[in-house]
Amino acid sequence: MGEFVNKQLEANHILTDYIDSTSKYWTAFQLKQRVTKGDPGIYYYRRNSAAAHFDKQTLDHIDFEGVKLVHLSGIFPAISEQALVAFKYLLHLIAQHPTIRTTFDPNLRPQLWSSQEKMVKTLNELASHANVILPGVNEGEILMGSRDPEKIADFYLANGEVTDTVIVKIGAKGAFVKTRAGQATIVPGYSVDQVIDTVGAGDGFAVGVITGLLEGLSTEEAARRGNAIGSLAVQAPGDNDGYPTRDQLAAYQNDEQRV
Repeated sequence: MGEFVNKQLEANHILTDYIDSTSKYWTAFQLKQRVTKGDPGIYYYRRNSAAAHFDKQTLDHIDFEGVKLVHLSGIFPAISEQALVAFKYLLHLIAQHPTIRTTFDPNLRPQLWSSQEKMVKTLNELASHANVILPGVNEGEILMGSRDPEKIADFYLANGEVTDTVIVKIGAKGAFVKTRAGQATIVPGYSVDQVIDTVGAGDGFAVGVITGLLEGLSTEEAARRGNAIGSLAVQAPGDNDGYPTRDQLAAYQNDEQRV
């Protein structure tokens, strides 16, 4: 399984320099129901996996020079206490390089946490170390008690000293963007003919935002790209089957009837 993952990463031009192998533990995976509409059931098999035994000292081998952005997910710290320790150590290392920007997606996985209380407390604390936070309205309701996009944004802007931007995913309506300077706007979503499978939409949104920011787009334009990729993702059955090539994305975003 681990070798398969490596090959898939390499096939998609993602470097695997920092990936280690071990014969002590197995590679985590998940099973997902195949659906023709809406949200599928997902079953996680991550406890006691190789990732759950990640050694934080491995991070000392990373060369952070030249790194522009680090994307952080709430899934990894949920899989074990050891993973949470490693996650916090990564935050410590990133803090030593002030030019590195960080994005954080809560990626709520209640099944992986010992309790909802611990999940909420831990993820909100971790989020406070990120520059850009990408919660959804459903996540906001669980993490801070409101589905109001602006209240969610205000909560995280007040929660983190380094947080300067919050982009709240509001489903088919698009995204709500608010900055520490007080600028707030709704970036409209893209209309779709049919929602087949919602899994992967949030990650697709993150792909759009991250690549947009790396390429120098404004926050609003990055969110617009995120909306586009997310809308493509929900029209395909697999987690990332709907993700577009650069040319496909450009054509899709130029189709004004989609907005």
